Amino acid sequence: MRRYYIAGNWKMHKTIAEASELARRLKDQLAGTRHKVMIAPPFTALATVSQVLEGSNILLGAQNMGQAEQGAHTGEISVLMLKDIGVSVVILGHSERRLIYGETNELINAKVKLALAHGLEVILCVGETLAQREAGQVDQVVVDQVERGLSGVQEIGRITIAYEPVWAIGTGKNASPADADAVHKVIRQTIARRYGQAAADALIIQYGGSVKPENAAGLMAMENVDGALVGGACLTVDSFVPIVEFDRH
Repeated sequence: MRRYYIAGNWKMHKTIAEASELARRLKDQLAGTRHKVMIAPPFTALATVSQVLEGSNILLGAQNMGQAEQGAHTGEISVLMLKDIGVSVVILGHSERRLIYGETNELINAKVKLALAHGLEVILCVGETLAQREAGQVDQVVVDQVERGLSGVQEIGRITIAYEPVWAIGTGKNASPADADAVHKVIRQTIARRYGQAAADALIIQYGGSVKPENAAGLMAMENVDGALVGGACLTVDSFVPIVEFDRH
């Protein structure tokens, strides 16, 4: 049986002091959770939050990483640097990286393979824009992003896929549980074709896009929704804890 996996992407929020305080409170309040939990603070706070989380059940994630181990890549953060401060998970292919910063499937694929080669877990983000949804291209877009993002990848066991419809991120809108489940089912079928049914059955597929305490339980009740990649609602204890503990409220 798949274990629910709730991840918090803090994006470009929180000073070091604010990040430390939030991490400390989450560590205390989520100590007894049955679910897998990860938080991804900004790069500047990773080292401090790593120390705060020491001995806890919360994984430390990074929001992105460079495509090379080291070298002349001004402004980038390498996988070696992330591992050095205790990061165990990296989010790759987030729609903001794709749409705002022009990251291609090929670049994302290179990052996925590098992260896996160094023992990190990966959350690979996929999802369609509103225009693509209205054009009836949802399945086509998502399958293409999954297949190209995982090109040449054999270690599917350390991959989590996050389906995040771009039109639902930070907008207050979200896909209905049935809509989300339908796309998650397509993703699972895509993995089954490539890696076999057992791998597809074990794959964790998160939903991302305006997840909040009010809609978390409805999403998690769907057969193919195994967790959430949470944005704005992960920035406070009062909203993130109820999402993680959706089945206790």
